[in-house]
Amino acid sequence: MSQAEVPSLSRLFERIYDRLHELSSMHMRGQPAGHTLQPTAVVHEAFLKLAQRDAGEFASEEHFAATAAIVLRNVLVDHARRRSSAKRGRGRRGVDFETFEPSKVDDVAGVLELEDALASLTKVDERSAQVASLRIFGAMEMAQIARVLSVSVPTVERDWRFARAYLERQYRGVPVESQAEVKVE
Repeated sequence: MSQAEVPSLSRLFERIYDRLHELSSMHMRGQPAGHTLQPTAVVHEAFLKLAQRDAGEFASEEHFAATAAIVLRNVLVDHARRRSSAKRGRGRRGVDFETFEPSKVDDVAGVLELEDALASLTKVDERSAQVASLRIFGAMEMAQIARVLSVSVPTVERDWRFARAYLERQYRGVPVESQAEVKVE
């Protein structure tokens, strides 16, 4: 978008508010009874973080939505870290990333394990980590991710296969040092 075509942040946020609220609700669905974070609060905190940015830094509304998904992820992870600062567990879960749904990460430890796995993936393959983050936290389709990252759909699909295999290994507690160690099917 040219500078003249870029809507204000409030306008961009207004356009994706419902989608962010839907994503936030999806993430909150699996939380145990009595959890303290509500979907609307997550969206509002994400907006406060996005409001610190300049609308001109977004190439498109889709790019803004992808950034908002990452900010949403950060809000959820920050909240999980605050809640578990003294009681962090590392119980590995069997997660099927082929049909992965964020609502399946149903507790604080699960959110933090996912964040740790994504941070580890970033060190090995940053773009694959971006693809995984946009799929998991942004619920974005392959074509949308391809446009946001300016790569082809087959590249995104390849990155997603690698990310899924990598994350599955991380969840099984198998450390990975390089791409060559991950078997992609």
